[in-house]
Amino acid sequence: MPTSRRQLLKTSAAAAAALSLDWTRAQAQAETIRIGLIYDLTGPFAAGGSVASSIGAQIAIDLVNEKGGVGGKYKVAPVAADSQSKPDVAINEAERLISQEKIDILNGVYASSHAVPLAAKVEQQKKILWITTAVSTAVFKDKNLQHVFRAQIHSDQYGQAFASFLTEHAKAKLGMDPKEVKVALIHEDGPYGVGVASADEAYAKEAGIPVVLREGYSASAPDLSVLVTKIKRAKADVISHAGYNPDITLFLRQARESGLRFKMLFGAGAGYSQLDKLRATFGADIDHFCNIDPVPAQLLDPAKLAPGMGDLIKTMVSRYQAKTGATDVPPHCSMGFNQTWVLLNNVLPVAKEKYGSFEPEAIRKAALDVDIPAGGTIQGYGVKFFPPGTPLSGQNERSTPVVMQNAGAHISVVWPTNIRTQDPVFPLPKGSTYGA
Repeated sequence: MPTSRRQLLKTSAAAAAALSLDWTRAQAQAETIRIGLIYDLTGPFAAGGSVASSIGAQIAIDLVNEKGGVGGKYKVAPVAADSQSKPDVAINEAERLISQEKIDILNGVYASSHAVPLAAKVEQQKKILWITTAVSTAVFKDKNLQHVFRAQIHSDQYGQAFASFLTEHAKAKLGMDPKEVKVALIHEDGPYGVGVASADEAYAKEAGIPVVLREGYSASAPDLSVLVTKIKRAKADVISHAGYNPDITLFLRQARESGLRFKMLFGAGAGYSQLDKLRATFGADIDHFCNIDPVPAQLLDPAKLAPGMGDLIKTMVSRYQAKTGATDVPPHCSMGFNQTWVLLNNVLPVAKEKYGSFEPEAIRKAALDVDIPAGGTIQGYGVKFFPPGTPLSGQNERSTPVVMQNAGAHISVVWPTNIRTQDPVFPLPKGSTYGA
């Protein structure tokens, strides 16, 4: 009998230990916030800024985890997914993360052509989609989304910046009335390009600036020589180009070969923000091109930002350079970092402390509570999401782009005038390969 009793005690102790271990594991899992990161890690969008954005997001996660996690308590466990620059793969990966991985928060999305269907899918399942990079206004416009949020700018703002810059500088810099400046709008034909070109066209017309050509093309087009010929025939003074990476390279190469000349080219982020790659191909030929996008944080004056932002920017820049070996830290790194940082520091702690959990409904409520004033993020703008029932429900109403200009290794902010770091060079200087 004593032996049986000892055996029973051993069995009970082993069962208790196993139960304790299971409870400990469950507690550890409960203390971890799993977030799906959806970016294009392969395919043409990877080099257009998606990889840079994913690295920015990971740096934000690393910094939060190094300080104990969200609210100093809850570690973040990212689960990466490669959407491969294909909308159908993006949708399948989102479905996998939600259904199989049981993840409630998806963070990322570079391409607007992915963001539009993903937003609808995640909204339907009442999970959280936190968009860091894709800009198309169509993602939110009149959709009344409840579970999709974007602190990033939207494509209508590219058009506002484009028209405002031309209106402000045409007379003084070109000696032309804005109504005399002929504009060509060219764009890849997905939601990103169409959104930017539509905004350019609307705001240009509102300002009385003539649009002499608007032409879309497939981002995978093997030849853009016909497009170059159309721009030459239209005699455009200024070109606005919304494109990714291979298509921009193709266009600029064929434009150079055909002798296309213009007074200025404005990029709209994406491939035009990947200066390391463009410069490797075109060298000084692209000097003084302008680019409209959210600002790379390192170009801002830290003294005009909230306390601590300057140090945060330095850390982000040094870690990005250490990870990639890049000289230029593209805007997409700041986008991935900034939006992820807001989620981890301004939303998730409130979801837990005020609304009791990290469930989608608690996160949704916490996101709508966010109220960051201008200067309160590393990209300079504030964050306040348009509420349900408004035309852009879920979009940040305080986001703003800038117009940047590059010359060699130097990038400067040239618009808005109140925060510019340099007077714009406009038109392209004499001797420029593309200068009129």
